[in-house]
Amino acid sequence: MELTGQYRSIEDLPRVIPVFPLAGALLLPRCQLPLNIFEPRYLKMIDDTLRGSRIIGMVQPDGDEAIAASRNSDTKPPLHKIGCAGRLTSYAETGDGRVLITLTGIARFRIENELETMTPYRQVEVDWEPFSEDLVMGYGQEDVSRDRLLEILKEYLDTHGLQADWRTIKLSGNETLVNSLSIVSPYGPREKQALLEAPTLEDRNQMLIAITEQALQQASQSDKPIQ
Repeated sequence: MELTGQYRSIEDLPRVIPVFPLAGALLLPRCQLPLNIFEPRYLKMIDDTLRGSRIIGMVQPDGDEAIAASRNSDTKPPLHKIGCAGRLTSYAETGDGRVLITLTGIARFRIENELETMTPYRQVEVDWEPFSEDLVMGYGQEDVSRDRLLEILKEYLDTHGLQADWRTIKLSGNETLVNSLSIVSPYGPREKQALLEAPTLEDRNQMLIAITEQALQQASQSDKPIQ
């Protein structure tokens, strides 16, 4: 059984979870997100999570001012309502007090309410129901327009002089391909949030294609000589 396979239905997931607000970070089901934890409040969160459900919610601050405020441990900036929870599947301490962890995505959630707690980190009550299909591996991947995604990926890599492991890409299933490319894409917080909130895998695929096409168009315009 895969590491997150124990969550067969939303009833297997906790109603209250700790959240880690981080701008630009995207976690999606069955994908992995490495994190470098060093702030005391989040070190405490990791300690508590290891003794509990091992589930952490990744969510972005909502708006530019909220992103700036999120760097201040004394503030609680507003959060986007949609995030993605992951199971803590890797943990390593460093010699300088940091902790290196990996979260493996389980399912997205909608924040219903933030709790008033004594913990230094934030905890929220969540609704899993809108994203229950996230628990089904490969759900909707037969509808993905794979060929167009690979075309735009090749064009993007060629434009920026980058290389890719095409053998691995061709062997990847559609769910893994779309979600992994969404996570590693070099786009900003707004684009990452839009990719997260895309209702279906094909919606996310089409959004990723559109965002990349726009980026290529902007790159082409910036390369034109000034008249």
